[in-house]
Amino acid sequence: MPRIHALPDLLISQIAAGEVVERPASVLKELIENSLDAGATRIDVQLEEGGVKLIRVADDGGGIDMDDLPLAFARHATSKIASLADLERVASYGFRGEALASIASVAKVSITSRTAAADHAWKLEAGGREAKPAALSAGTVVMVADLYFNTPARRKFLKSVATEFAHCDDVLTRMAQARPDVAFTLAHNDQVRRRLAGADFAHRTRELMGDAFIAHARPVEAVAGPIKLTGFAALPAYAKSTRAEQVFFVNGRFVRDKLLAHAARAAYADVLHGAHHPAWVLFLELDPATVDVNVHPAKTEVRFRDGQGVHQFVFHALQRALAEPLAAAKIEPRAVQPAPTFSPQQATLSIREPEAAAYLDFAQQAFTDAVQPAPTFDAAEHPLGYALAQLHGIYILAQNARGLVLVDMHAAHERILYEKLKTSTDARPATQTLLVPVLMTASAGERACAEDHAATLAQLGFTIALVGPEQLAVRSVPALLAGGDIPALVRALLDELAEQPASRVLEQRRNEILATMACHGAVRANRQLTLPEMNALLREMEATERADQCNHGRPTWIQFWLADLDRLFMRGK
Repeated sequence: MPRIHALPDLLISQIAAGEVVERPASVLKELIENSLDAGATRIDVQLEEGGVKLIRVADDGGGIDMDDLPLAFARHATSKIASLADLERVASYGFRGEALASIASVAKVSITSRTAAADHAWKLEAGGREAKPAALSAGTVVMVADLYFNTPARRKFLKSVATEFAHCDDVLTRMAQARPDVAFTLAHNDQVRRRLAGADFAHRTRELMGDAFIAHARPVEAVAGPIKLTGFAALPAYAKSTRAEQVFFVNGRFVRDKLLAHAARAAYADVLHGAHHPAWVLFLELDPATVDVNVHPAKTEVRFRDGQGVHQFVFHALQRALAEPLAAAKIEPRAVQPAPTFSPQQATLSIREPEAAAYLDFAQQAFTDAVQPAPTFDAAEHPLGYALAQLHGIYILAQNARGLVLVDMHAAHERILYEKLKTSTDARPATQTLLVPVLMTASAGERACAEDHAATLAQLGFTIALVGPEQLAVRSVPALLAGGDIPALVRALLDELAEQPASRVLEQRRNEILATMACHGAVRANRQLTLPEMNALLREMEATERADQCNHGRPTWIQFWLADLDRLFMRGK
């Protein structure tokens, strides 16, 4: 075995750089964090060749004193902490004191800085012996050139220029989301790619996440003692195929934390099924002493002192935000919908009751000069307005204070039934004994399942008995589902139960089973509803939690704003 020997400082820094400087985006993150810690209100970033050739970060922060410039490149030198007590309550982005030293070991780095008290700026290059006078009005400029110039093997692991720039852009947008009060610009190969003025959180989120995200998002705000959760959570209709729009900050620091991600996904479990992923931008604030940020050099991982408590807080806060009934929710304009197209053979609207005239007075407005005033709507009391017609036996058309509302009646009724079934199953579900039992043919597997799961079926409100070699008799059903297609409902339910152990099926898959029951019990397409029935459905939607989407995550209604309709008909032009 070779004898033990001390490693040279450069090699030590290059080893550390393997964790801190993964790619140009890692460098950019460290430099922006230093700028924010210095109190910057404006940060300008210039990149060349995805950041491999050049990363230049300029800020208007407090600057670095000339005497401290050499320490900026020293390993484990920092202005952020001075004791273990400081480390246990870290409130700054940086604190490890190794980023610049690691970067300087694999790139050509220079710092130009000026404090408010200095007569002029000073510039120091990594490896240089002393600082030199320089021109700079205020703040600090850090330039990192030729990344991995002295470790070509590491450079080969970098991706294309476009890919490396995309990672840098992602870092900047995350930092910009964390600090909406700070202005950012990002230029790549002399072209400005982003220009963000200082703004409030909602405006910055709209800029970075887009109008569609905001249109589908519910605001989140929850406080429990010293812990607080704020931000936006998108409704399931906005779900994506990737987790790219799941953004979490802890005390202003962007993190990738499995505990927080699990809590957030669990909150969506009752409204989003399948392979799609929800989207959110969430800020968790808590006492810095209760969260350890010194888990990994990249500082994107954290550890909570009370992980279970944090998990439950985030889960319940998000669940409440997503479950808020329409009558209580603040409804924002949805994304402008595309112009609807109509077939020349389209049938007339199925307005089934003469009372429809009381809502809009269409006939009088069309055929008499004595125009009646438009009806008034209380947007807070009835955000979905009043029904006008049923379209093709599938949709309900309604008018509210904002314009027109289109409701998928099956999806809406499915969510209402699902929430009622969950509530009734928590207690003892109301059942309805059928005057004449419903007889249905059943396979051997279905008969065996009905017998094995008799107790579970009773808990759900069903009484099913074997009455012949190939027959089942349904004698009672949940009162909420008595008007549905009972044989189809029972078959679907038995299919759900067939693959589960009888002893724990309701505990393990309760909500999925109830969702299946709700789907089969909901009003079907082509069933003609009267206006009172349609309005009753609208009122129930307004009072039902999670009524924005059905049990499969699809939207139940869409708002067509008057401004959208005006644009379709070119009014005002």
